[in-house]
Amino acid sequence: MQTTARNAAQIGAIIRRARRARRLSQMGLGGKIGLRQATISKLEKGEPATQLSTLLDVLTALNLDLVITERKRTSKEDLEDLF
Repeated sequence: MQTTARNAAQIGAIIRRARRARRLSQMGLGGKIGLRQATISKLEKGEPATQLSTLLDVLTALNLDLVITERKRTSKEDLEDLF
């Protein structure tokens, strides 16, 4: 699976799909890495206060990597997502 995310909500949706594909509940995923179900829920909703370490722990538990690349092109919609 390779998916592009450009905002917190998109990252959350990717994590939700990956968790469900592995047949894990939010509580089950949180239990694997010592996080509460509410923390997983907030991450999946794209709430901006999520710590980077939490994101990385969740990605590790789901056997996912974070890859950062240059954008090919910036659209008006991409800029609007920032504000």
